[in-house]
Amino acid sequence: MKIVVDVFGGDHAPIEIVKGAVEAINCQNGFDLVLVGKLEQITNLLEKESYDKSRIEIVDAKDVITNDDIPSSAILQKKESSLVKALDYLNNNKDAKGFISAGSTGAVLTGAVLLLKRIRGINRPALSPVLPTVTGKNVLLIDCGANVEPKPNNLVQFAIMGSAFMKSVMGLDNPRVGLLSNGSEDKKGNALNKETFPLLKETDINFVGNVEARELLSGDIDVMVSDGYSGNICLKGCEGTALSMFSIIKDGILKGGLRAKLGYLLLKPVLKNVKKKMDYTDNGGAVLLGLEKIVIKSHGSSKAKAIKNSILQAKDMIEKGVIEKISEVTVGK
Repeated sequence: MKIVVDVFGGDHAPIEIVKGAVEAINCQNGFDLVLVGKLEQITNLLEKESYDKSRIEIVDAKDVITNDDIPSSAILQKKESSLVKALDYLNNNKDAKGFISAGSTGAVLTGAVLLLKRIRGINRPALSPVLPTVTGKNVLLIDCGANVEPKPNNLVQFAIMGSAFMKSVMGLDNPRVGLLSNGSEDKKGNALNKETFPLLKETDINFVGNVEARELLSGDIDVMVSDGYSGNICLKGCEGTALSMFSIIKDGILKGGLRAKLGYLLLKPVLKNVKKKMDYTDNGGAVLLGLEKIVIKSHGSSKAKAIKNSILQAKDMIEKGVIEKISEVTVGK
């Protein structure tokens, strides 16, 4: 099994990407890595690390796609970029099963859709992060940005893929699937929701109805289905709220005097546990479900830990046959 890594995607590329790759290799066996990017820089960084050299292959790529590039133009014009060459390698090698990038989300999505094959029965891939919940379990948000204006049948496909994913990866027997809306009542939502709702009711999944954004991290559902526009706002809203709450707590401790500082010392283990539980880097990245290969988009600010976990996430999904499980339930849908 080979997993391909775009070494020059992300805010901390290439140093943190190479570190994460080495950490993944040193952490688990059963896979090799293909690092794609500027050969000399990758080689120099690897010389500082200790690892099994037989498990890492380097593919030279002299160009880089940045966040300033227009995704569609960059994919077509920057053929020598680390992203395009990585996707080409993934597409043209049977033993290459997965791909990781922390680069431009738009470019990764565009490149994957243009260059890779979709699972039969899937019209549009969906970007799907696995998020921690307050109960300690995980929830899959599908879609969070790949499809801004999907059709009802696309959301039905998202729901089916999401349910299959949670069964195969998380081991859930009957994942609870909810449709993101502005209220839990059956008639709530915009035109897309109202058309999709009855279709989901007829689908052979555990559809629990409409759910609100505040339920994403509650642990009451296992899959939240959404269009990419609403899903992205929901995700960013949760991220922003979490960061703001930690800032408010920190500010209160600093300005609260001796009593606040003593209280913090008593609560420090609890707060550290909360922060660890909600740390997105432990879950890897967002998987682009619906393609014949595993594609994981890591957070743009990912450091070595997040890259390592994204690689191990890809390995786990490949071993559990996620693509095959989704294919079984989507063909003909």
